[in-house]
Amino acid sequence: MIIDLISDTVTKPTPAMLEAMLQAKVGDDVFKMDPTVNELEKKVAKLFGMEDALFFPSGTMANQTAIKIQTQPGDLVICDKYAHIYNYESGGVAFNSGVTCKLVDGNRGMFTAQQINEMASAQPQIYLPYTKMICIENTTNKGGGACWDFEELKKIKKIAQKNNLNYHLDGARLFNALVAKKESPKQYGQLFDTISVCFSKGLGAPIGSMLLGSQKNISRALRIRKLLGGGMRQVGFLAAAANYAIDNHVDRLAEDHKKAKEIAEVLKGCNFITKIEPVETNILIFYVDDKIGADNFIKTMAAKNILLTPMGEGKIRIVTHLDYTDAMHEILLKEFRNF
Repeated sequence: MIIDLISDTVTKPTPAMLEAMLQAKVGDDVFKMDPTVNELEKKVAKLFGMEDALFFPSGTMANQTAIKIQTQPGDLVICDKYAHIYNYESGGVAFNSGVTCKLVDGNRGMFTAQQINEMASAQPQIYLPYTKMICIENTTNKGGGACWDFEELKKIKKIAQKNNLNYHLDGARLFNALVAKKESPKQYGQLFDTISVCFSKGLGAPIGSMLLGSQKNISRALRIRKLLGGGMRQVGFLAAAANYAIDNHVDRLAEDHKKAKEIAEVLKGCNFITKIEPVETNILIFYVDDKIGADNFIKTMAAKNILLTPMGEGKIRIVTHLDYTDAMHEILLKEFRNF
């Protein structure tokens, strides 16, 4: 038995999801003739109370498109130092859009309105990049699945409006935050100019993300998606998986959150653990004693068929997910107790 906790992207489609994919009606999506993906885009847009949506092969492409359509080369994007768009999208902000990132020294991937007020309201000067966008990531990946405080997001929105800045949400694991905080998609749809959401993480679909926004922004995004090579054909097979995930796999995210918290409780009692980040959703980040070392610990666990991932700076990450069963959970807890 392989216990793969590297990410929630490792899940496989369930039998019911595969059946939904097999039954999908499809067409050529480049010509907007795939009925299943068209239906999904309308459904997700309505779920968030936004005008329009567009299906993407990846969250990275959706984020990069959102930045591209709302900035000009030479502009500046405000984001946290842990932000996915800065750390894990291959320098795409510079390569695709020609923009730079102003990094905020936040807490676990989250900053406050007070922290960005001055940088957002700085008067444009010819020798400085113009600030055009504020980007939020919820939940925060590198921050250990942390959830933003919605009231703080509203304060940041006011700063964005006051300074005519676009407001983007990288919501790769937004559904985890919605379940954990008992919030609604429409709350976020009313707040952000653009939102990306992912179906291939906690929701368990094999591939796919969605970009939401105004009809004007999504019309522009359609062009950029094609330019980036994201035009797809019979994508309804994938859209059917995402549709099934939305209908059946959202509420069960609470099970992943529960297991992550149970793992954290066991680790608290282990003398080789030096620190555990707070656990809110399905991501757990912890540190082991320097005498053991993160790399050595990961290799030792791999020899026991337990796969973890390093996050740099001595961090080790565990991500619980749909395919992490109760039986696997008991084995993992036992191995940690006996290490």
